[in-house]
Amino acid sequence: MFDTMYANDGVGLAANQAGLPLQMFVMNAAGDREKTQEEYVFINPVILKKNGNATDNEGCLSFPEIHADVVRAEMIDVEAVSLSGEVYRFQWKGRPARIVQHEIDHLLGIGFTDRLSVGASAAVSEGLEELRSVFESERRVGAVKDNAAIFKELEEWERKYC
Repeated sequence: MFDTMYANDGVGLAANQAGLPLQMFVMNAAGDREKTQEEYVFINPVILKKNGNATDNEGCLSFPEIHADVVRAEMIDVEAVSLSGEVYRFQWKGRPARIVQHEIDHLLGIGFTDRLSVGASAAVSEGLEELRSVFESERRVGAVKDNAAIFKELEEWERKYC
């Protein structure tokens, strides 16, 4: 997942963005492959506490070239499980807090575009409609899996891993 994130110039990536049916995401707030000390894996993450509000511009690997201001908590306390199975807690503020909230939203089926103000939503509506049109076109020609294929993969995962 880190490789996919870096290849797309990202700072975070949720498992469901990579087609994995897991409650997990990765993050490197620096966005720099060389700064491995900035790499974090969050399994079953939960935000325990939020404080303050901050508005900043966000983009997303799921919505290429769409950027808009989003209001999020300035500081959060988050709990997750590490790859080694240990439960850990972090208090994040600023950019890392924003990334964690953004990626947890993905795990909950919420895109950053769902958090936009009416004005910001209107400003990006044309770009979103263009992405939707491209997606539907690619799905029609088989370049993107249809729902039946996705559900079949999920059933296979469930049989294999559950």
